[in-house]
Amino acid sequence: IPSVSNIVPESCLLIVVGLLVGGLIKGVGEKPPILKSDIFFLFLLPPIILDAGYFLPLRQFTENLGTILIFAVVGTLWNAFFLGGLMYAVCQLGGPGLNHIGLLANLLFGSIISAVDPVAVLAVFEEIHINELLHILVFGESLLNDAVTVVLYHLFEEFATFEQVTILDIVLGFFSFFVVSLGGVFVGVIYGVITAFTSRFTSHIRVIEPLFVFLYSYMAYLSAELFHLSGIMALIASGVVMRPYVEANISHKSHTTIKYFLKMWSSVSETLIFIFLGVSTVAGHHYWNWTFVISTLLFCLIARVLGVLVLTWFINKFRIVKLTPKDQFIIAYGGLRGAIAFSLCYLLDYKHFGMRDMFLTAIITVIFFTVFVQGMTIRPLVDLLAVKKKQETKRSINEEIHTQFLDHLLTGIEDICGHYGHHHWKDKLNRFNKKYVKKCLIAGERSKEPQLIAFYHKMEMKQAIELVESGGIGKIPSAVSTVSIQNINPKTLPVERILPALSKDKEEEIRKILRNNLQKTRQRLRSYNRHTLVADPYEEAWNQMLLRRQKARQLEQKMNNYLTVPAHKLDSPTMCRARIGSDPLAYEPKADSENLPIITIDPASPQSPESVDLANEEPKGCGGLPPSPEEDEEGLVMRVKEPSSPGTDDVFTPGTNNSPSNQRMLRCLSDPGPRPEPEEGEPFIPKGQ
Repeated sequence: IPSVSNIVPESCLLIVVGLLVGGLIKGVGEKPPILKSDIFFLFLLPPIILDAGYFLPLRQFTENLGTILIFAVVGTLWNAFFLGGLMYAVCQLGGPGLNHIGLLANLLFGSIISAVDPVAVLAVFEEIHINELLHILVFGESLLNDAVTVVLYHLFEEFATFEQVTILDIVLGFFSFFVVSLGGVFVGVIYGVITAFTSRFTSHIRVIEPLFVFLYSYMAYLSAELFHLSGIMALIASGVVMRPYVEANISHKSHTTIKYFLKMWSSVSETLIFIFLGVSTVAGHHYWNWTFVISTLLFCLIARVLGVLVLTWFINKFRIVKLTPKDQFIIAYGGLRGAIAFSLCYLLDYKHFGMRDMFLTAIITVIFFTVFVQGMTIRPLVDLLAVKKKQETKRSINEEIHTQFLDHLLTGIEDICGHYGHHHWKDKLNRFNKKYVKKCLIAGERSKEPQLIAFYHKMEMKQAIELVESGGIGKIPSAVSTVSIQNINPKTLPVERILPALSKDKEEEIRKILRNNLQKTRQRLRSYNRHTLVADPYEEAWNQMLLRRQKARQLEQKMNNYLTVPAHKLDSPTMCRARIGSDPLAYEPKADSENLPIITIDPASPQSPESVDLANEEPKGCGGLPPSPEEDEEGLVMRVKEPSSPGTDDVFTPGTNNSPSNQRMLRCLSDPGPRPEPEEGEPFIPKGQ
């Protein structure tokens, strides 16, 4: 009935079914079964957590890990102690029926009821299709707060048996949190590596590949629970660690089997959990106390709202993408409770906790309120507040390539700035993974880059074999090279045959290979800092050359206003060399030639016949006086050009071509003013004495 399922979540309908089944069993005189804690924690919960950990969106999870940890650790501690302290005050003021409940019992009750339940969150949030950020924040909090819940639960349960609690016990309880959480992660990582290593050697027995994934994951959960560590953290860690290596080793059919078997297994477990919740509500022993139950429900809501508001105000000081008030409302409203709290309360011993039935009644009330009221109203509220929904379509390869490009760009920027952000550490981890871990955990050529070429050859060979077996070559797709086709089947073209397009699974495999084989940045690790940059030794010389060039341009502009005489045509470098070689005495420097105008000539080599240029030539008589007869008689003195020093303006020296700028400069240098006409027999340059 779509009209009902669009309004009421599936979890609510399953609880209603459980209530009806339990009432029917009780109506015929039988005792309804109760959801025992051993069955829940050993058989029903692990498939749901493994499914969540194996297919965890790792990118969103790691980018928001700090926010998730603050909500999961600090938020859960705040809820537990706030709720436990207020419930202790209510018990002291609530009359004779509640006075006997002590502080430790109330703190234990607060630790049980404070944790957000991953099963309930998954059941509700997957139906409303909330955006990835809010989904991973609430769901990640529900996964990681298991460590806090386990520590507080066992801590207060042990303290209840003590005659006196000392400071040492409290300190040891604080350190046990790190042991439980980090120990669970360590156990999960060990089993994940063992699973990946085992999958290297299953190429000849593909049938049992999915079995290893389920077996080692379940072993990780049991090993963690055996030592009172966090089994949920162990399952998540093992799923996250094993997935990239296992999927590179196993066949495509095994991957499909793992995917759909996990989905089916977790769906069956979720269905049984909610049905058993309804049946247990009918079958269990209840003790209703209005004051306790209503206070529990009210303080749960208040603690959740206050915790989210205060923690978000603190978190937004460090986040680039801030959490808006709409996001805060959805996070606070999505704090659903579920079967984990019910099972933990069911585990309590009557000897030390005689009020267990009242606790169970209050917990079932809170579960029903959060699942029914909040779960049914969160979808209309999301639509009303216009909260961003999840994108149903997959990202294109273009988007994935640009996302990878931005990751590499940010990694490079962090390197240049000398800032070690999460992009830096992620790139470092990827390089370590590629250099060492992949070689040990991935079999054959798949551990080497690039996988894309190997996949191309694999598809090319497969399609070529299909063409040979079918006896025809039709429209050859671009993935098949014509050379390989000619080598396999060099016959004439038969009837056209159109090959089928790529399946979705092949397309997804191509996407994954493209995503994993883009160009990696930073082949060498080096950090830069603006305070340690080396100064350029040639910067001063370049600045001086630029200033000289600017002054030369200004001089050109000024001289253009006075130049009317055309420039003398220069002799070619070949003629100049011939004159120098025929009469070298004419070009020797004279003793009294300090104040004479000079032409510097670079004797051009055969390899560079155009390396003669002019410099330091001053027009005669430009000081306002007419040229003297001695100067007219002595003419010009030509000297060999000295090699330029590294700091001189070699770059901007104009060449000897006939460009307009060079002609203007030559016109300036070759206009000495009025002078007598030379006689017909006078040489070009007079000889020295």
